[in-house]
Amino acid sequence: MLNFGAKKHSGQHIQAPNHVAIIMDGNARYASKRGLPMQVGHKMGAENVKKIAKNCIELGIKFLTLYAFSSENWNRPIEEVNYLMQLLHDYLAEESEELSKNGVKIIVAGNLDNVEEKLKVKISEVENATKYNDKLTLVVAFSYGARQEILDATKKIAIAIKNDKITIDDIDENLFKKFLYNPEIPYPDLLIRTAGDLRVSNFLLWQIAYTEFYFSHKFWPEFNKTELLIAINNFNQRQRRYGKR
Repeated sequence: MLNFGAKKHSGQHIQAPNHVAIIMDGNARYASKRGLPMQVGHKMGAENVKKIAKNCIELGIKFLTLYAFSSENWNRPIEEVNYLMQLLHDYLAEESEELSKNGVKIIVAGNLDNVEEKLKVKISEVENATKYNDKLTLVVAFSYGARQEILDATKKIAIAIKNDKITIDDIDENLFKKFLYNPEIPYPDLLIRTAGDLRVSNFLLWQIAYTEFYFSHKFWPEFNKTELLIAINNFNQRQRRYGKR
């Protein structure tokens, strides 16, 4: 029985984390196991984003960060990369209006230098159109790598010191956070990875210092509300001490 204590949902009490991050893994393997083209797995994975976002709103989760395309994914076959670029563009074009009506603010986080202009324009349009929504902030980590984010932040700090805007003595964790891609987003409380692999794959390395991890064996296209509730139940059974006794 799920009994969390705060938000009532379907006869149960749920204490939802404020920020859930998910490494959406297993789209291609889901398709392969069913004899389907890789593209079908990715499309079904994209369709699942809307479902999980709505689940998060129902459960009272305020921030959802999804690892959609890593900086290392650029090394995949060009056909797959091109498909994923088009998939994000089409998803934003087709689904962002409905998500916005449900109060979802959409942010795309990552280094977009290699992304074609058409997709950059669509990202900007959607971010501007949804920026005042406040039921759920959906952060899509796309062309994202945590090491690159940390390097980019370090370079920005070095430039700020060079321009006499800050001094070396000003640098602490709070200042460093301000130079990350999206400093306004709180650190994740719970990180979920689907498809069974037990690693974080260069995702939010600075932000997850005290995040709780949950690994699901479900492929991302089959990860649903029940699985999300199981992860939250597991999360709520832990004691978060942040280094204290």
